Amino acid sequence: MRLLLRKFASLLISAVIASFVVFAFLTALPGDPAEVALGTNAIPDAVAALRHEFGTDRPLAAQYLDWAQGLLHGDFGTSYVTHDLIGPRITDRLGVTCWLALGGMAVAVVLALPAGVLAAAWHRKAAGTLLSALSQAGIAVPAFLAGILLVYVFAVRAGALPAGGYTPFAEDPGEWARHLVLPCLSLGLVQGAVLTRYVRSAVLTVLHQDFLRTARAKGRRRRAALWRHGLPNAAVPVLTVLGLQLSTVLVGAVVVERVFVVPGLGDLLLQGVADRDLLLVQGVVIVLVVAVLVVNVVTDLLYHLLDPRLRSR
Repeated sequence: MRLLLRKFASLLISAVIASFVVFAFLTALPGDPAEVALGTNAIPDAVAALRHEFGTDRPLAAQYLDWAQGLLHGDFGTSYVTHDLIGPRITDRLGVTCWLALGGMAVAVVLALPAGVLAAAWHRKAAGTLLSALSQAGIAVPAFLAGILLVYVFAVRAGALPAGGYTPFAEDPGEWARHLVLPCLSLGLVQGAVLTRYVRSAVLTVLHQDFLRTARAKGRRRRAALWRHGLPNAAVPVLTVLGLQLSTVLVGAVVVERVFVVPGLGDLLLQGVADRDLLLVQGVVIVLVVAVLVVNVVTDLLYHLLDPRLRSR
């Protein structure tokens, strides 16, 4: 319980600091939302009136407190451009981004765990060297480039999958899955290559530990000893990388969503930047920041479930 309270307090403090930093950076950017909304030919009186309507003529401290207080109640404010509530727009897009990130991580884990274990077990064989080389090559490929290549192969040439777009799950589950295959693969293949290297390194470290040699000396086969004793010990450093990668995938989905025209948070964020809709941008960024903080806290808690040495402290 003390651990949970400490982590929750750390999450709250980090979220408050993050909200202040996000607000400070975005308000320091050049440009005026009122002037952008009215155009360059707007008269000064109209600009001043719109600033008063937006509340951007007030002191920055008052603007921040109003925004932060609204966040506590789930109110992200009203868009400067469309005058719609920002909260429902973020909620609708958040679900799409979460499916994309989870699908990408699922692909990465399914590919990386067996590939990393085999690359470590066969590290002195040609097959292990080949797996290591493939993972190293995958690290060098950006997610957006992987997406373009996948579109060319599976959508343009083969015509098996759609090149972009999105269908809600409620409308057609089959089309929903088909539209997510290529975006999830583009994220998962790159992250899977990174994860493979860490899995290989963790398993190689475990293979040379005394407890694994003891298990072998007691009669266990190498595969059984690795499965029973090696992999649980290798899971802790791999879990660290998984937490970092999930955070990376959440942010990296911004680019992939643009490649595949997926209406997620990334598309909404770039739309807000283009329209100089600061409240919308602030809302999307703080949601992504809090999501990353939550992932880090959950990862830290999982350490204590996997490693008994941490629970005894």
